[in-house]
Amino acid sequence: MTPRDRVLARLAAAIAARDRAVLEKSIDRAKEAADQKAVEEVLLQSYLFVGFPLALEAVALWRERSGFAAPEDSQEDAASWRNRGEAVCQTVYGGQYGRLRQSIALLHPAYERWMVEEGYGKVLGRPELSLRTRELCVVAQLAALGMPRQLYSHMRGARHAGAEDSEIEAALEEAAAVSSVENARNARSVWKSIALRAPGGAG
Repeated sequence: MTPRDRVLARLAAAIAARDRAVLEKSIDRAKEAADQKAVEEVLLQSYLFVGFPLALEAVALWRERSGFAAPEDSQEDAASWRNRGEAVCQTVYGGQYGRLRQSIALLHPAYERWMVEEGYGKVLGRPELSLRTRELCVVAQLAALGMPRQLYSHMRGARHAGAEDSEIEAALEEAAAVSSVENARNARSVWKSIALRAPGGAG
């Protein structure tokens, strides 16, 4: 895992940790060791996992401590989000893609549509940051949140997006540094259930 991606993973986990001092330290570190665009993307995508309130607080703290003004944002065609979302979601979930969409639709069809169009099309499919780096940050954030089912999916998704096992382990290390002992232990347990399976396996 590159030094930059470690910093980004720690930032993602720190947002989920809900500790201002931890987040301040992670933001200061990110300002020194990562480019602004990459940090902005990690902050933006966080709302998918921690919700708007925590994500907005994190962005506000970033503005305050970094001194960077909000950048210009690309004006994308919303009609493209569906196609891009389907492609990105299929990359992340591999052979489980069709089953995932069916299971989410059974919970509520709106969630299935939002997952594809907003989650993977509008947000995680943005070209400003690689999917590999995004998924490593998602792994760190979900580990810190203590969400084992979603963590399992995104650990596999990180592999599908090109991350090495050592990089996933590094993301877990960054999360463990700012999360509870219980969440860190549970995240390691989830990883053990995946790590022995070949990255190129089905699903």
